[in-house]
Amino acid sequence: MIEALSFEFIQHALIAGILVSFAAGIIGSLIVVNRMVFLAGGIAHASYGGIGLAVFFGLPIFLGASLFAVGAALLISSLTLRKRHRIDTFIGLIWAVGMAIGVIFIDMTPGYNVDMMSYLFGSILAVSTEDLYFMGVLLAVILFVMTFWYRDILAVSYDSEYAALRGVHVRFFYTLILILAALTVVVSIKVVGLILVIAMLTIPVYIAEKLSHSLFSMMFLSGLIATLFTLVGLWFSYTYNLTSGASIILISAASLGAFLLFYRGK
Repeated sequence: MIEALSFEFIQHALIAGILVSFAAGIIGSLIVVNRMVFLAGGIAHASYGGIGLAVFFGLPIFLGASLFAVGAALLISSLTLRKRHRIDTFIGLIWAVGMAIGVIFIDMTPGYNVDMMSYLFGSILAVSTEDLYFMGVLLAVILFVMTFWYRDILAVSYDSEYAALRGVHVRFFYTLILILAALTVVVSIKVVGLILVIAMLTIPVYIAEKLSHSLFSMMFLSGLIATLFTLVGLWFSYTYNLTSGASIILISAASLGAFLLFYRGK
Protein backbone atom coordinates (compact mmCIF):
# COMPACT_ATOMS: atom_id res chain seq x y z
CA MET A 1 0.00 0.00 0.00
CA ILE A 2 2.94 2.34 0.71
CA GLU A 3 4.11 2.31 -2.90
CA ALA A 4 0.55 3.16 -4.01
CA LEU A 5 0.81 6.54 -2.27
CA SER A 6 2.92 7.77 -5.16
CA PHE A 7 -0.15 7.66 -7.42
CA GLU A 8 -2.18 10.85 -7.56
CA PHE A 9 -5.54 9.06 -7.58
CA ILE A 10 -4.63 7.28 -4.34
CA GLN A 11 -3.63 10.59 -2.77
CA HIS A 12 -6.92 12.11 -3.85
CA ALA A 13 -8.82 9.11 -2.47
CA LEU A 14 -7.14 9.43 0.94
CA ILE A 15 -7.77 13.18 1.17
CA ALA A 16 -11.38 12.72 0.06
CA GLY A 17 -11.87 9.94 2.58
CA ILE A 18 -10.65 12.12 5.45
CA LEU A 19 -12.69 15.18 4.42
CA VAL A 20 -15.90 13.24 3.86
CA SER A 21 -15.43 11.15 7.01
CA PHE A 22 -15.29 14.20 9.27
CA ALA A 23 -18.23 15.82 7.47
CA ALA A 24 -20.20 12.58 7.79
CA GLY A 25 -19.25 12.25 11.46
CA ILE A 26 -20.50 15.73 12.34
CA ILE A 27 -23.67 15.68 10.24
CA GLY A 28 -24.32 12.02 10.99
CA SER A 29 -24.42 12.91 14.69
CA LEU A 30 -27.07 15.56 13.99
CA ILE A 31 -29.05 13.12 11.86
CA VAL A 32 -29.04 10.53 14.65
CA VAL A 33 -29.98 12.88 17.51
CA ASN A 34 -32.73 14.43 15.35
CA ARG A 35 -34.00 10.95 14.40
CA MET A 36 -33.53 11.64 10.69
CA VAL A 37 -31.66 8.48 9.63
CA PHE A 38 -34.27 7.64 7.00
CA LEU A 39 -33.84 11.17 5.69
CA ALA A 40 -30.24 10.45 4.69
CA GLY A 41 -31.33 7.55 2.53
CA GLY A 42 -34.19 9.56 1.08
CA ILE A 43 -31.98 12.46 0.06
CA ALA A 44 -29.30 10.12 -1.29
CA HIS A 45 -31.76 8.39 -3.59
CA ALA A 46 -33.54 11.64 -4.49
CA SER A 47 -30.20 13.17 -5.50
CA TYR A 48 -30.04 10.59 -8.29
CA GLY A 49 -32.56 12.84 -10.01
CA GLY A 50 -29.93 15.57 -9.98
CA ILE A 51 -27.38 13.15 -11.41
CA GLY A 52 -29.75 12.36 -14.27
CA LEU A 53 -30.42 16.05 -14.94
CA ALA A 54 -26.70 16.84 -14.87
CA VAL A 55 -25.97 14.06 -17.35
CA PHE A 56 -28.80 15.17 -19.66
CA PHE A 57 -27.83 18.87 -19.67
CA GLY A 58 -24.07 18.31 -19.59
CA LEU A 59 -23.53 19.84 -16.15
CA PRO A 60 -21.03 18.77 -13.46
CA ILE A 61 -22.41 15.76 -11.59
CA PHE A 62 -21.71 17.25 -8.15
CA LEU A 63 -23.54 20.45 -9.10
CA GLY A 64 -26.64 18.67 -10.34
CA ALA A 65 -26.77 16.27 -7.40
CA SER A 66 -26.16 19.07 -4.88
CA LEU A 67 -28.88 21.34 -6.27
CA PHE A 68 -31.38 18.51 -6.41
CA ALA A 69 -30.48 17.29 -2.91
CA VAL A 70 -30.78 20.79 -1.43
CA GLY A 71 -34.11 21.23 -3.21
CA ALA A 72 -35.30 17.94 -1.72
CA ALA A 73 -34.11 19.06 1.73
CA LEU A 74 -35.96 22.38 1.46
CA LEU A 75 -39.10 20.56 0.34
CA ILE A 76 -38.84 18.11 3.24
CA SER A 77 -38.28 21.00 5.64
CA SER A 78 -41.37 22.88 4.47
CA LEU A 79 -43.52 19.75 4.58
CA THR A 80 -42.38 18.30 7.89
CA LEU A 81 -41.50 21.20 10.18
CA ARG A 82 -45.00 21.26 11.60
CA LYS A 83 -45.76 17.60 10.87
CA ARG A 84 -42.56 15.80 11.81
CA HIS A 85 -44.52 12.63 12.54
CA ARG A 86 -45.24 12.39 8.79
CA ILE A 87 -41.62 12.77 7.71
CA ASP A 88 -41.28 9.11 6.64
CA THR A 89 -44.18 9.44 4.22
CA PHE A 90 -42.79 12.54 2.54
CA ILE A 91 -39.24 11.17 2.39
CA GLY A 92 -40.45 7.93 0.83
CA LEU A 93 -42.29 9.89 -1.86
CA ILE A 94 -39.32 12.17 -2.61
CA TRP A 95 -37.02 9.12 -2.59
CA ALA A 96 -39.03 7.34 -5.30
CA VAL A 97 -39.71 10.39 -7.47
CA GLY A 98 -36.06 11.50 -7.40
CA MET A 99 -34.83 8.08 -8.49
CA ALA A 100 -37.44 7.93 -11.24
CA ILE A 101 -36.46 11.36 -12.57
CA GLY A 102 -32.80 10.36 -12.65
CA VAL A 103 -33.45 7.11 -14.51
CA ILE A 104 -35.72 8.81 -17.06
CA PHE A 105 -33.27 11.62 -17.86
CA ILE A 106 -30.36 9.19 -18.19
CA ASP A 107 -32.49 7.08 -20.56
CA MET A 108 -33.24 10.23 -22.58
CA THR A 109 -29.57 11.21 -22.90
CA PRO A 110 -28.48 10.22 -26.41
CA GLY A 111 -25.39 8.05 -26.64
CA TYR A 112 -24.72 8.06 -22.89
CA ASN A 113 -23.95 4.77 -21.17
CA VAL A 114 -23.90 5.66 -17.49
CA ASP A 115 -21.83 3.62 -15.05
CA MET A 116 -24.52 2.85 -12.49
CA MET A 117 -22.08 1.11 -10.16
CA SER A 118 -20.08 4.31 -9.59
CA TYR A 119 -23.17 6.07 -8.22
CA LEU A 120 -24.63 3.11 -6.37
CA PHE A 121 -21.43 1.96 -4.63
CA GLY A 122 -19.09 4.94 -4.91
CA SER A 123 -16.01 5.78 -6.95
CA ILE A 124 -13.55 7.27 -4.48
CA LEU A 125 -10.59 6.34 -6.69
CA ALA A 126 -12.00 8.64 -9.39
CA VAL A 127 -12.08 11.76 -7.18
CA SER A 128 -10.83 14.83 -9.04
CA THR A 129 -9.14 17.98 -7.75
CA GLU A 130 -12.42 19.90 -8.22
CA ASP A 131 -14.20 17.27 -6.10
CA LEU A 132 -11.66 17.80 -3.33
CA TYR A 133 -12.27 21.56 -3.40
CA PHE A 134 -16.01 20.93 -3.06
CA MET A 135 -15.47 18.53 -0.14
CA GLY A 136 -13.05 20.90 1.58
CA VAL A 137 -15.38 23.89 1.29
CA LEU A 138 -18.30 21.84 2.60
CA LEU A 139 -16.34 20.68 5.65
CA ALA A 140 -15.23 24.28 6.28
CA VAL A 141 -18.86 25.47 6.14
CA ILE A 142 -19.95 22.70 8.51
CA LEU A 143 -17.20 23.61 10.99
CA PHE A 144 -18.12 27.29 10.73
CA VAL A 145 -21.81 26.59 11.40
CA MET A 146 -21.10 24.30 14.33
CA THR A 147 -18.61 26.77 15.84
CA PHE A 148 -20.92 29.79 15.82
CA TRP A 149 -24.32 28.13 16.32
CA TYR A 150 -23.49 25.05 18.36
CA ARG A 151 -25.74 25.91 21.31
CA ASP A 152 -28.70 26.79 19.10
CA ILE A 153 -28.35 23.61 17.04
CA LEU A 154 -27.96 21.60 20.24
CA ALA A 155 -31.20 23.08 21.61
CA VAL A 156 -33.13 22.50 18.37
CA SER A 157 -31.84 18.91 18.12
CA TYR A 158 -32.84 17.81 21.60
CA ASP A 159 -35.90 19.96 22.41
CA SER A 160 -37.22 22.20 19.63
CA GLU A 161 -40.16 23.45 21.71
CA TYR A 162 -37.89 24.62 24.53
CA ALA A 163 -35.55 26.15 21.94
CA ALA A 164 -38.46 28.13 20.47
CA LEU A 165 -39.37 29.43 23.94
CA ARG A 166 -35.77 30.62 24.34
CA GLY A 167 -36.10 32.61 21.13
CA VAL A 168 -34.12 30.27 18.90
CA HIS A 169 -35.21 30.40 15.24
CA VAL A 170 -36.20 26.71 15.04
CA ARG A 171 -37.29 26.79 11.39
CA PHE A 172 -33.98 28.28 10.27
CA PHE A 173 -31.79 25.78 12.13
CA TYR A 174 -33.99 22.81 11.26
CA THR A 175 -33.70 23.76 7.59
CA LEU A 176 -29.97 24.41 7.91
CA ILE A 177 -29.42 20.93 9.36
CA LEU A 178 -31.33 19.41 6.44
CA ILE A 179 -29.34 21.39 3.85
CA LEU A 180 -25.99 20.41 5.39
CA ALA A 181 -27.19 16.82 5.58
CA ALA A 182 -28.15 16.93 1.89
CA LEU A 183 -24.73 18.23 0.84
CA THR A 184 -22.93 15.73 3.06
CA VAL A 185 -24.95 12.92 1.52
CA VAL A 186 -23.91 14.10 -1.95
CA VAL A 187 -20.19 14.05 -1.16
CA SER A 188 -20.58 10.72 0.65
CA ILE A 189 -22.04 9.23 -2.54
CA LYS A 190 -18.62 9.77 -4.15
CA VAL A 191 -17.03 7.66 -1.40
CA VAL A 192 -19.50 4.83 -0.72
CA GLY A 193 -22.39 5.36 -3.16
CA LEU A 194 -26.04 6.19 -2.54
CA ILE A 195 -26.91 2.59 -1.57
CA LEU A 196 -24.43 2.53 1.33
CA VAL A 197 -24.48 6.16 2.45
CA ILE A 198 -26.76 5.52 5.46
CA ALA A 199 -24.21 3.11 6.95
CA MET A 200 -21.41 5.68 6.65
CA LEU A 201 -23.54 8.30 8.39
CA THR A 202 -24.71 6.06 11.24
CA ILE A 203 -22.23 3.28 12.14
CA PRO A 204 -19.40 5.57 13.36
CA VAL A 205 -21.98 7.78 15.09
CA TYR A 206 -23.49 4.80 16.97
CA ILE A 207 -20.08 3.81 18.33
CA ALA A 208 -19.17 7.41 19.17
CA GLU A 209 -22.50 7.94 20.95
CA LYS A 210 -21.72 5.09 23.34
CA LEU A 211 -18.32 6.57 24.17
CA SER A 212 -19.33 10.24 24.42
CA HIS A 213 -21.01 12.45 27.01
CA SER A 214 -21.84 15.43 24.82
CA LEU A 215 -22.86 16.19 21.24
CA PHE A 216 -19.53 17.91 20.59
CA SER A 217 -17.44 14.92 21.68
CA MET A 218 -19.80 12.63 19.76
CA MET A 219 -19.22 14.61 16.55
CA PHE A 220 -15.44 14.71 16.95
CA LEU A 221 -15.11 11.04 17.87
CA SER A 222 -17.44 9.86 15.10
CA GLY A 223 -15.33 11.83 12.61
CA LEU A 224 -12.19 10.07 13.82
CA ILE A 225 -13.86 6.66 13.73
CA ALA A 226 -15.26 7.26 10.24
CA THR A 227 -11.80 8.31 9.06
CA LEU A 228 -10.27 5.14 10.50
CA PHE A 229 -12.90 2.96 8.82
CA THR A 230 -12.38 4.74 5.50
CA LEU A 231 -8.59 4.41 5.54
CA VAL A 232 -8.71 0.74 6.55
CA GLY A 233 -11.41 0.11 3.95
CA LEU A 234 -9.26 1.72 1.24
CA TRP A 235 -6.29 -0.41 2.24
CA PHE A 236 -8.48 -3.53 2.23
CA SER A 237 -9.94 -2.74 -1.20
CA TYR A 238 -6.50 -1.99 -2.68
CA THR A 239 -4.91 -5.12 -1.21
CA TYR A 240 -7.64 -7.52 -2.36
CA ASN A 241 -8.78 -5.61 -5.47
CA LEU A 242 -12.32 -5.03 -4.20
CA THR A 243 -14.84 -2.19 -4.55
CA SER A 244 -13.72 0.60 -2.20
CA GLY A 245 -17.16 1.78 -1.06
CA ALA A 246 -18.35 -1.70 -0.17
CA SER A 247 -15.05 -2.45 1.57
CA ILE A 248 -15.36 0.65 3.75
CA ILE A 249 -18.86 -0.33 4.84
CA LEU A 250 -17.89 -3.95 5.52
CA ILE A 251 -14.98 -2.80 7.68
CA SER A 252 -17.39 -0.44 9.49
CA ALA A 253 -19.97 -3.19 10.03
CA ALA A 254 -17.36 -5.68 11.26
CA SER A 255 -15.99 -3.09 13.67
CA LEU A 256 -19.50 -2.37 14.94
CA GLY A 257 -20.04 -6.08 15.51
CA ALA A 258 -16.81 -6.33 17.48
CA PHE A 259 -17.73 -3.22 19.46
CA LEU A 260 -21.13 -4.62 20.41
CA LEU A 261 -19.51 -7.92 21.38
CA PHE A 262 -16.97 -6.46 23.76
CA TYR A 263 -18.47 -3.15 24.91
CA ARG A 264 -20.33 -3.27 28.21
CA GLY A 265 -21.00 0.43 28.74
CA LYS A 266 -24.24 2.38 28.72
